[in-house]
Amino acid sequence: MSKKVKWSVAGGVLLVIVAIGGLTAAKGKNKAVEVRTEQVQQRDLVASVTASGQVRPRTKVDLSSDITGKIVRLAVKEGQMVTQGQFLLQIDPQQAEAAVQRVEAALASSRAQMAQAEANLIQAQKSYERTAAIKKTNPQLISDENLEQLRTTVDVNKAMYEAAKHSVDQSTAGVRDARSSLGKTTIYAPMSGRVTRLNVENGETAIMGTLNKDAATLLTIADMSILETKVKVDETDVARISVGDSAVIQIDAFPDTTFTGRVTEISNSAVKAATTGQNTDQAVDYEVTIQLVDTPPETRPDFSATAKIITDTRKSVLSIPIIALTVRENESLVKEDTAVGLGKPKPKKEVGKKDVEGVFVVGADNKVTFRPVKVGIAGEKHFEVLSGLKKGDKIVAGTYQAIRELKDGAMVREAKVDPKKPQAKT
Repeated sequence: MSKKVKWSVAGGVLLVIVAIGGLTAAKGKNKAVEVRTEQVQQRDLVASVTASGQVRPRTKVDLSSDITGKIVRLAVKEGQMVTQGQFLLQIDPQQAEAAVQRVEAALASSRAQMAQAEANLIQAQKSYERTAAIKKTNPQLISDENLEQLRTTVDVNKAMYEAAKHSVDQSTAGVRDARSSLGKTTIYAPMSGRVTRLNVENGETAIMGTLNKDAATLLTIADMSILETKVKVDETDVARISVGDSAVIQIDAFPDTTFTGRVTEISNSAVKAATTGQNTDQAVDYEVTIQLVDTPPETRPDFSATAKIITDTRKSVLSIPIIALTVRENESLVKEDTAVGLGKPKPKKEVGKKDVEGVFVVGADNKVTFRPVKVGIAGEKHFEVLSGLKKGDKIVAGTYQAIRELKDGAMVREAKVDPKKPQAKT
C-alpha cells in the first residue's frame, strides 16, 4: 500500500470518529431530563403553625405553710377531689396554742393595770375637785402649793391610764397575731379541684414557704375542668397567629384521638432561654396559650401535646406543590431565561440583584420555561397561587434534584412510574 493511500485511509477514519463524536455530543445536549409533572389545579388550602408543649390546668394553687412545724394529720391523698374550704392537713398546734395562752394572759394583765390606773385617776380627780372647791370658798385653808400638787397628781394618773390603755391595745394585737398563727396550723382547700401533687407525708416537717418555694410546697390543687397547653412558637410564625384562632391538638397519651382548641393568649415578650457561652444566634420563641375543649377525664397535667394552629384557610384556589417552587437570580433570568417578561429592559448594573420565585412550565414541545409566580398561604403540601399561572398549566413538580438543576429551555420527559413502588405525595 502506497503512502498516499495510507494517508487517505487515516483521514477517512478520523472523519468518522469526529462525526460519531459530534452526534454523541448532540444527543447528550438534547437529552431530556426526567421529571414529574402536574397540572395547576384548584384546591382547598389550610395554613397552620405547629408547636409542642404540655397540658396544664388553667387554674391551680400550690399550697405551702406560713409556719414551720410537724404535720400531725393529713386528710387527703394524691388524685383526690376536694371542695373549697375542705380540711386538708394539720400542723402541730402546741406551740401556737401556748403562744395564744401567753398573750391572752398578758392581755388580762394589761386590762387589770388599766383598770387600776383608771381608778387612781378617778380618785385623784375627785380629790383635786374637792380641794379646789374648798379653796374657792375659803382661800386661807388651802395653799396654792397644795392645790398645784393635787393637779400634778391628776396629770400623772391620767398619763398612766393612757399608757395602760396602749398596753391593752398592744396585748390585743398580740392575741390576734397569735390566734392567726394558730389558724395557720390548719390548712383548708382554697378552691375546688383535684389534688394533682402531694409532696408530704404524715409526720414530716413543713417549712415556711418564704424560705424555699419548691421545697415548701405541700400539695397542688388544680381545676381540671379547664385545661390548656402553652406552646413555644418561633418568631417567624407568631405574627401569623391571632387570639381566637382554632387549633387541632394531639396528646401523646391518646394517640388515636385529636382534640380541638382555641388560642386564648399570645405573650408580648419572648421566652428567655438560658445563654450558653458566647452563642448569640439563639432561636427566639413566644409562648402561645391554647385552651382545650372536651378532653377526657383521664387527662393529667404535664401530658405532652402537639398543637396545629390554623392561621388561614382558602377555598378552591389555584395551587402548586411546595416542591415545585424554586428560586432563580434576576441576572440569570436576563442572560439565559425567558422569564424576564416582554418589554423589560436588561439591567445596566448588577447592584442589588434579587432572587425571583417561580416554577418551570412545560410547553407543548416538552421544553421548560421558568415563570415567576406570586404565592399566598402555604398549606401542608401546596402553595396558593396569586399570579403567574392559570388552571391547567403543566408544571414540573419533582424531583427536587431535577428542579434544582433545570435550566430555562431544557428538554424534559415524564418519569416512568413503577406500579410496585408507592408514589410520594406532592
